[in-house]
Amino acid sequence: MRRVEVPGYRKRKRVWVAAEGGMAGLGALGPVSDGGGEAAPGLFRPFSAEDEEQLPAEIESLCMACHSNGVTRLLLTKIPFFKEIIVSSFTCSSCSWTNSEIQSAGRIQDQGVCYTLTVQSKQDMNREVVKTDCATARVPELDFEIPAFSQKGALTTIEGLIDRAIDGLEQDQPIRRETNPDVGVKIDEFISKLKHLKEVASAFTFVLDDPSGNSFVENPHAPQRDEALMVAHYRRTAQQSALLGIQEEESNEDLTDSVDDLRNEVLQFATNCPECNASATTNMKLVQIPHFKEVIIMATNCDTCGHRTNEVKSGGAIELLGTKITLHVTDLSDMIRDVLKSETCRVEIPELEFELGMGVLGGKFTTLEGLLKDIQTLIMDGQLRIHFVLDDPAGNSYLQNVYAPEEDPEMQVERYERLFEQNEELGLNDMRTESYEADGSSTR
Repeated sequence: MRRVEVPGYRKRKRVWVAAEGGMAGLGALGPVSDGGGEAAPGLFRPFSAEDEEQLPAEIESLCMACHSNGVTRLLLTKIPFFKEIIVSSFTCSSCSWTNSEIQSAGRIQDQGVCYTLTVQSKQDMNREVVKTDCATARVPELDFEIPAFSQKGALTTIEGLIDRAIDGLEQDQPIRRETNPDVGVKIDEFISKLKHLKEVASAFTFVLDDPSGNSFVENPHAPQRDEALMVAHYRRTAQQSALLGIQEEESNEDLTDSVDDLRNEVLQFATNCPECNASATTNMKLVQIPHFKEVIIMATNCDTCGHRTNEVKSGGAIELLGTKITLHVTDLSDMIRDVLKSETCRVEIPELEFELGMGVLGGKFTTLEGLLKDIQTLIMDGQLRIHFVLDDPAGNSYLQNVYAPEEDPEMQVERYERLFEQNEELGLNDMRTESYEADGSSTR
């Protein structure tokens, strides 16, 4: 290891670097800080070609190609509207080997970042790019990708990244043309496409995806918004964290994210058709009903006999109080109100002396018209104004309030104490929850 004075900073602040040139030397250099997690203030100067005082530190170091001594130049700089980086460049006068790369001066960020730029002109090709070694660069129009960890980090431009890819492809082309002409021709054709891409004859998309969150694409309009550039931050997957050598701790936020994923995902599982007993598929989804609660909707389709069924289950526990919802149906628009009828709910229409007992239809999430389709002729003709009653002792049924969050003048919601018989039907009379934990621990 070698101790180096950094120009333009207090002498008591020094940077420790490895006495090996190029990538090996930079790889041994950790984040430069003043003891905390952030970079030391004043150590990094804004990146500018006009800053004559911004000079790199020069270090005599070992060439990894010929094992002679070369020179590593180390520049600590700050990218405007981004963060501090370390730029390293190595040159060996003995074998002429050169190497350069960049490294973030800070820590791995809490979230990954993905830049999507629509390149529309040659000016866009000159945008400054910071690409870390763990970032992936893509041009979807050419199905072209620079995978993560295939190149070392670089401070360059979009054109520079394309040139770097062209140089890498052309490196072994003479040998390929001799040993494998077909592959050589295909690579020549792709190199021509990359060179044509630099002319920006038509717009294309440049994507830079970095799970460490330390890559950057310049916004020339900063701090104003750039309409051609979209920046998205995301939570790393477990696989991405493993590639970065970190282990994510499970938190309450992770549990929240998993619940959100469940809400957005339709789960499928195999089952048997209740009609023909053939193999069928049941779809299940967690749905949040506005101004109510979460429910589980399940639908089964049988490809053999064509039977279809759907059922709704409450996503929560039995409520402390039962619920009785009475709607005065006065208009055809009431027919399209959303209705959630749980399997414990009783339906009543007093004007028709109609009552649907508990558990007859199971759970249903539909409209009022869908639930009343067996008697829809009388109701839809508008000859009779009725009261529609949902009486659910479990408190897990719902009828849409079209005036929400205000009260519905035509709907009445009652909360009531269950009768002994209702608790008996729900199996609550024999359920004991008091001192459950104490009784359980005493029997161990």
